Amino acid sequence: MEQGQPSRTAFAAATHRAAHQLLEGGRVFADPLALRILGEDQETVRRKAEEDPLSRRMRLFIAMRSRFAEDALAAAVERGALQLVVLGAGLDTYAYRSPFGERLRIFEVDHPATQVWKRHRLNEASIPIPSWQTFVPIDFERDTLSEGLTAAGFDPTQRTFFTWLGVVPYLTKEAIWSTLGFIAALPNGAEVVFDYSDPPDSLSPESRSSHDLRAVRVEKLGEPWVTHFDAEELRAKLLTVGFREVEDLGPPQIVGRYFPNRPISSEMGGHVVRATTA
Repeated sequence: MEQGQPSRTAFAAATHRAAHQLLEGGRVFADPLALRILGEDQETVRRKAEEDPLSRRMRLFIAMRSRFAEDALAAAVERGALQLVVLGAGLDTYAYRSPFGERLRIFEVDHPATQVWKRHRLNEASIPIPSWQTFVPIDFERDTLSEGLTAAGFDPTQRTFFTWLGVVPYLTKEAIWSTLGFIAALPNGAEVVFDYSDPPDSLSPESRSSHDLRAVRVEKLGEPWVTHFDAEELRAKLLTVGFREVEDLGPPQIVGRYFPNRPISSEMGGHVVRATTA
């Protein structure tokens, strides 16, 4: 991202969430605040989505990963999670519509410039900041997550759930494993949901072409994709750093879960992972 500017890919992800509410009626992922926080009118959001033939696949993937993460979070809270850390929050709205209220302390972690932008959008949309939410400004490539969270009042002894959506592909492997190592080392149980994509050379020609087009787009925005993972290698390393259970949904699994009547292929592409230490 450009120095001093909010993440443009975060805005794109928010646009996809808003468009899903309009074009699919929020069928997979319902977010009543998605359009409000975006700050664009319905017709503009609808028109831009319909004019871009590449957007539907990404829009549905973003809807599915968000639904998966929030379902997993709800289950974790019922098992005793008391804190949620949203890594790379962007314009995510969960903190402002959480059904758990004071029961779940929420920390939104993001680049300082993106958080200034988000505060402006919340104010413009008349969305109040709840008492259970805390902003934590951190640059993932430069700052220490542990220090930033501690300064914000995070309690490492409490069971914690982390969401990390739409961020991992933009980071170096060093930054990724530093963050996952921190999560795995928390003493009283932690869980994380994040997404990643298969290596480009593992994709079919059609999927590789689509991947390359999207890669060019994000690179032009100044936020290129940096890291991809092989699923089995990723699972092995997650277990090595301290996670005890790893659930990895590739395209066939995630489509089968949320679109059970759609034909399922063995296509490679985007994955959503849930990893827990307990």
